[in-house]
Amino acid sequence: MLKFNVAQLAMTTQNHIYFDHAGTTPMDQRVLEAMLPYFTQLYGNASSVHTVGQEARYALDAARERVARVLNCRNREVVFTSGGTESDNAAIRGAAYALEETGRHVITAAAEHHAVLHACQMLENRGWEVTYLPVDDYGRVDPQQVANAVTPETALVSIMYANNEIGTINPIPEISAAVKGRAQELSRTIVMHTDAVQAAGFLDLDVRRLGVDMMSLSGHKFYGPKGVGVLFLRRGVPYLPLITGGGQERERRSGTENVAGIVGLSVALELADNQRDEVGAQCAALRDRIIAEVNRLIPDAILNGHPSDRLPNNVNFSFDGVEGESILLGLDLQGIAASSGSACSSGSLEPSHVLLALGQTADTARGSLRVTLGKHNTDAEVDRLLSVLNQLIGDLRQLPTLTGTGDD
Repeated sequence: MLKFNVAQLAMTTQNHIYFDHAGTTPMDQRVLEAMLPYFTQLYGNASSVHTVGQEARYALDAARERVARVLNCRNREVVFTSGGTESDNAAIRGAAYALEETGRHVITAAAEHHAVLHACQMLENRGWEVTYLPVDDYGRVDPQQVANAVTPETALVSIMYANNEIGTINPIPEISAAVKGRAQELSRTIVMHTDAVQAAGFLDLDVRRLGVDMMSLSGHKFYGPKGVGVLFLRRGVPYLPLITGGGQERERRSGTENVAGIVGLSVALELADNQRDEVGAQCAALRDRIIAEVNRLIPDAILNGHPSDRLPNNVNFSFDGVEGESILLGLDLQGIAASSGSACSSGSLEPSHVLLALGQTADTARGSLRVTLGKHNTDAEVDRLLSVLNQLIGDLRQLPTLTGTGDD
């Protein structure tokens, strides 16, 4: 029988340099400390009327209030979920099912996360029409294109706040205003959703300023726990729940609440928002160093995403003549953890759909590397990355290209 040695594994990973914060972040110690009582002493079910249950209810209410303060919304507009994927699915399918008698058209973009794209494909299987808007060379969505795509049948628009692979930031306030303007012209309800999973901790999450009706967040992207997320659902937005049963979350998401996880998420979000300017500036300085040095050291490196309107922690390059998987394995052998794109598809040899949407060839897109920084990364770690990456790309480009693999 295989034995899982946690201590040995921890000894191995603690020596790694971690540059995959868009995939997940380590939990903040303060978050863990806030969660621990709700695993042991304060273990009640928040739906129970006795004192033990009401202690959990109080913690749940306090967590909801913390999140609402960051989002600048009403407490009742915060719905807790299992993470970003559920929040995206709940937003898109929940609003669509509620509005399908008034129109069966949804607008999204070709570079969205698969949680959004696959939810839209499910709607297509139900007979909906989906418009997948193109993005520009930097991965941005044009607000005017969104407005032009709206028809008398449009019920929902979903455009991400910041791209999870290339870090490009979309002009969500302008897109929301364009959608609401068209809705007013057509005298109909059009719900505006944004996937803000990568934005938390780096961008302003004020839903009033953004002008959105729904927004998705995930705790483990901002030093909180995995398995817990948020769906902001503006009061009055048509919505049918995906999960029914006990009527929790005001009947918008049934199931016994993950009190410890929700407490952790709320504390993590509050900390991340309070530290946003400081951490953003720290990450941006490291990001800019990496971009400048990669362009200087490595010939034919292609920066993916907008050069300035991008998340402060995101670096994404494509390297012609190199497979992304080989880059990741080479870095990992040197104790450096990075990614070739979305963590959900990093095991796939298929080229990134985001990079294809930018107009890259499949061969170029397969040679991508995503480096995403966190608040604990240092200049010394960046020095190590640049040294290893420069040597690695040079070595990989010297290898003969294999052909005739039988995949033709």
